[in-house]
Amino acid sequence: MDTPTLLDHLRTHDTALTLPRGGTLRWDDADLHRAAHRRDPEGYALLALAPGVLPWQRARVLLRILEATQAGLDEPARAVLARLARVLTLGLPPAHVITVLLALRRLRANHKHTTRTALRFVLEHPGADALIAARRPALLDCFEHALGTATARGCARRIADGDTTSDYLRRRLLRFLATPRTAPARVRALYATGPNGTADDPAEPALTEPALTLDAPRARPATAAVTATDRGDIAATLVHLYRGGPAAALYEALGRHLDEAAAAFPRFPGTVALVLDASASMRGHGAREWALMSQAAALRMVLSEVCDRLEVVETGGDERAPRGATDLATGVLDALGADPDLVAVVSDGHENLFPGDLARVIATLPAAGVTTPVVFCHAAFTADDDPAPRHPAPSLPRRAFWHQDDFADLLPWMLGHCAAGAPWLRAVLRTRLDDLDRRADALTPGLAA
Repeated sequence: MDTPTLLDHLRTHDTALTLPRGGTLRWDDADLHRAAHRRDPEGYALLALAPGVLPWQRARVLLRILEATQAGLDEPARAVLARLARVLTLGLPPAHVITVLLALRRLRANHKHTTRTALRFVLEHPGADALIAARRPALLDCFEHALGTATARGCARRIADGDTTSDYLRRRLLRFLATPRTAPARVRALYATGPNGTADDPAEPALTEPALTLDAPRARPATAAVTATDRGDIAATLVHLYRGGPAAALYEALGRHLDEAAAAFPRFPGTVALVLDASASMRGHGAREWALMSQAAALRMVLSEVCDRLEVVETGGDERAPRGATDLATGVLDALGADPDLVAVVSDGHENLFPGDLARVIATLPAAGVTTPVVFCHAAFTADDDPAPRHPAPSLPRRAFWHQDDFADLLPWMLGHCAAGAPWLRAVLRTRLDDLDRRADALTPGLAA
């Protein structure tokens, strides 16, 4: 499966992992995950950090990297997987992680990296005390599976007798931990007698609240509250320029905002051909005037900073003087003439010159030997817009965007469609892992992977 299709699956297939009593693990897309992992273990695992991946899909990635052997992987790849496992155990709802660890027990998977991840979750999670109180029997099962029942109970007996530093404990338990001093009290709590916790309480905060936020929360203002100038700093500055604001000051601000936005992405060593719809409908009118055009122009400017080569084909006018009808089909053909790695069509979807022409052209490209990927970036006014009726080429991969914050998701989706984008996407996700690692360290000092 190609990366864009896999990413789309990770962002849309929202079914839980389930463990029926006495039954087998229910994992409806296990074959897909295992195939992706076999093809590229590190690249597959990093995709879990892509913005918008669903929690249960991230849980599946965690399950797969803990279930699988690491034989044949070099040390850098193993280090990435260890860091990613730590980030996911902190960034997923704890109940999801508990399901994964119990699934590993059911699957009889217990590699050294599995043991380390399980023990650190059970004994070193920032909410470990509350988790043990809520799900003690389940976490005890996870603990005993990680060490083996006899070894786990042997460690618990020694701890109960006051032993916290013996060679036995160091070799069998403490060597897997980052902060061994926290272990004895929590092992005693695991083996304490008392209530069995709240395993079936879905509202238990200890089970539902991740310790680490993986995706920055995005406000979704009501459609009536959205204006042309609250769609990110670049677009807002462009709107003021288009409306005749003080050019010198606005261009200075535009440069700052563009530098800041582009700095979030590594350099893309390839060519993108952008078919930019600059027709009258992209300008809009009333409260929406310049909203779509400014956002499309903002995307163009960011891509010009990120890509080694950006070829722009404007259709229906230009970004300062939108006019006329939209001829996206001719724009795509012109863009392909630049021999790009990727063609990206940016439009509101109104193809009012030869409607259906884009779909017909796209359908003929394979027969003409054209293999260059083409994607459709749908400019929307708000996150609630329904762009479905305005897709001039339904066979094209499509993603809507309305705010500058969407670029963090949009660019990886775009560039992931071409071969040159694979190393770029990996670099983006490694940078994201570095950032999450630092935040995890700050969250619980001493728990570095």
